[in-house]
Parts: sequence; C-alpha cells; structure tokens
Amino acid sequence: MVAKILSSSYIGIEPYILEVEVDIMLGLPSFNIVGLADIAISESKERVRVAIKNSGYQLPARRVIINLSPAGIRKEGASFDLPIAIGILVSLGKVKDKKLKKYIVLGELSLNGDIRKIDGAINSVICAKENNIFGVILPKENYLEARVIDGVKIVPVDNLDQVVEFLNGEIEIASPKVEKKIEKKEYSINFKEVKGQAQAKRCIEIAAAGGHNFYMIGTPGAGKSMLAKRLPTILPSMSEEEIIESTKIYSSTGLLTKDMPIINKRPFRSPHHSSSLVSIVGGGRVPKAGEISLAHNGVLFLDEVTEFPRIILETLRQPLEDKKISITRADYRVEMPANMILIMASNPCPCGNLFENRCTCSMTEINRYQRKISGPLLDRIDLYLEIKKLSREELTSTQDEESSTKIKERVEKVRKIQWKRFKSSKVNGNMNSKDIKKYCKLDDKSKKILMDSIDIFGLSGRSYDKVLKVARTIADLEESKNIELSHIMEALSYRKK
Repeated sequence: MVAKILSSSYIGIEPYILEVEVDIMLGLPSFNIVGLADIAISESKERVRVAIKNSGYQLPARRVIINLSPAGIRKEGASFDLPIAIGILVSLGKVKDKKLKKYIVLGELSLNGDIRKIDGAINSVICAKENNIFGVILPKENYLEARVIDGVKIVPVDNLDQVVEFLNGEIEIASPKVEKKIEKKEYSINFKEVKGQAQAKRCIEIAAAGGHNFYMIGTPGAGKSMLAKRLPTILPSMSEEEIIESTKIYSSTGLLTKDMPIINKRPFRSPHHSSSLVSIVGGGRVPKAGEISLAHNGVLFLDEVTEFPRIILETLRQPLEDKKISITRADYRVEMPANMILIMASNPCPCGNLFENRCTCSMTEINRYQRKISGPLLDRIDLYLEIKKLSREELTSTQDEESSTKIKERVEKVRKIQWKRFKSSKVNGNMNSKDIKKYCKLDDKSKKILMDSIDIFGLSGRSYDKVLKVARTIADLEESKNIELSHIMEALSYRKK
C-alpha cells in the first residue's frame, strides 16, 4: 500500500502543495528518498528511523521508498521529517488515514520524536487556504505565526506520539490560548533625539508621507544615519495584509524568532557594503529573499552607498521602478515583492569635508567618488539633499525637538488623503502616468517654471514625473487640493543640481 501525505514547500516565497508518497515493500533493507531532495532531506531517513523507534514503533527490515512529488522541483529543509514518518506509520497500519486528506503535515523530528520549529510555516497555511485544505499540522513553536491566517485550522503538536493519537482520533489538540493581536513594542528611538537638521527632517517627512526615495549626501557626523533609522517611527502602522506579506517573507528565510513570531512593525534593513549580491538581491541554489525583499513594506537603508559595488547598486533600478524584483536562474524564475522606501547616505568626497571648507581631495578624486552612483539610479531618486554638520549653537541647544509621534500624525493624515484619492493603499510615490495626469494638474505659472527647469536641471521624463509626485505630496501635507507654485519650487529644490 502506498501512503500519501499532503505537505507543502515554497519557491522563493510562493508556496505549493507537495505530496509525500511512501511505499514499504519486500526486498533488501534500505531507505531511499527520491524527488530532487537536498542533503537535509536525504539525511532525514536517519532522524525518521530513530524517532520512530524511540516513539515505541518498530520499523521492519524492508525496502522503504519515499517520493517527494512534484519530482521536478528542488526541495530543501527538514520540514518533511514528520510527513515521511507519518507516511511510514500509515503503511505499517499504525495510523488511520481518514483525517490525512484534510491536513497539510509539516515538522522536523528530533531523535526522541519531538517536533521542532520549521521555516515557512505561514506560507504553508496560506497554501492550505488557497487550496481549500481544512487544516495544517505543524510544530507548536510555529503556532503564533500560523494563526495570523484566518479560515484554516491550526493543529500545533509537540511530538510524534501526539500526532499519531490525533490522527487516530484518540485525542483532540486544543489551540493554545493567546491574544489575537500580538502587542507591538514601542520604538526605542525618536526624532526628538535629533538636534537641528530641520530641512532633512522635512525631507524625511515627505518621504514617509508619499513613499518617496531619499538620498542624503553630507559631512560625517551630520546625522544621516540617525535620521534614516528613525524613518520607521513615523510611518503608518502596518495593515493586516502587510503584516501577512512581511511575515511570509521573514518566515521563508528563517528570520522569525520566539520574541518576533510575526512582523507587525515596519521592517528596517541596513545591509553592510561588504554584503554579497545574493544576500542583497536574493536567489541562490534554492531561491531565498534578499535584503531588498526583506525591506518590503518598510525601509532599505544603504549607508556609505558609494562603498557598495556598482553591480549591486544597479540591481536596485528594477525594484525601485516595479516594486518587485525578478530573479532568473538556469532552473528557476521567481518574483519577490520589493515595495520599500530606499534611503541612501554618503559622504560628498573621500575625506568627507567638502561642505566644511576643509577638503583635502582633488576635483578628480571628488568627481570619481561621486560618479560611483550612476545617473540612471539617481534618476529614480525622488529627494536629494546635501547636509552639513550642526553649528555650535545647534549642537549645544537644549530646545525640545519635535517627537516622532507628532510627525507620524501628519504622515498618517496625508496617507489617508492618498488612500481616499486612489481608493487603495497606493501612495503618491507609486503613481503611474495616468495618475499623474489626473492628480497633478498645474496652473500656467507653475507649468512655466517646471518647463524652464527641464533645461536647468536636465530633467528626464522620469525625473520630471518625480518632481510632480513630490509636489503632490507637499500639497497634501498642506491639505491643498491643487499643486501650487510653492509646492513645485520646493520639489525642485530637492533635485540634484
């Protein structure tokens, strides 16, 4: 008898149904797993064999064949230990298979039969919901992330014996009693800690309100990193859909922890400039999300951006435009979401003192340093600002600065204006040509100024649209129905000269 157990895996972050087929036949004793399994899965035969023995069952000296279907997709991880063990016990007549068609089964086994946490649990629950499967049997440690999805029965289990008893109808497994909403921890940082830099704070507020990308170039110690790190504190709270999207990405990459079972705060990713291309973009032998996708619904901060390899910076061009990233390799092609706000920061020159009249660099060195950021990438940046260090008076000032809470109130107010305008969660930074034509109408005077600026700033078609998008956000911040001349002038002041 061939036992068939439903399980699930994923490519990138997209889940699919996987069937574990088990057949025990006469022949020389062996244990073989087929279906493009990686080393972790191939080694599972030893974990499964010992876990079954230590749970009180006897595995006969026969030939055991395990097939992971579909066979043409490469699979990885230890999450198939439990379905393989259950399949063997079904073949041996130790487990009734009446309930099995209603459940996806996932879990890693320890040698004593305990069931350990796996990656991608929420992806499997989503898969169950999409395929009208009643429930998911998974490790108890994955329950908090799995319960985020409504409409699917979650059966959290501790060990192999418990699963057998549940499937045989001997026990019922109750869901742990926890609150539906996991409390959000307050941010430990705040904008009130940032002295001065009023214009930079204004840019950050515009970026948060309209979902615009921002490039700060300035003197070391001017506060660029402080400003960028506080951007998530003024972004609107995540919606339930965004929480599910981000949790799905983090779960598939194994980044969820006991203290952070779901992602309910805006992600802030700040990779080091020595990071590899795959770690930033994603991919690998088995596709995984990179920093660009991990920043989805949040902020990607590239500090000292001129130190990043050019090939990495150029890969940002597609996700900044399409809000997703396509990864193509010889044996797969996946798309991953990348709807984030990009914040870049760098020094103006190798010594960093160009704006302070203490620069020791030659013009050749300065030009070479600044040319590390290509024109096409700069063209996709909405806001550009040069920042100088604080004056003596600003540095020693005891004046209270505006808190993140007050700035967030204004940002949320503007976001509501945009959601009402677009009848969706779209923001001004994501407007297409049709939206710009409809919502960014100018009077004659504003239009003339903007036309003249095409030659002055050398605006391309894309950067022309960027000015209009930023102007629309500035107008929304002032609760103005129309884009006025002052809004256009301010938006132009944030373009690179």
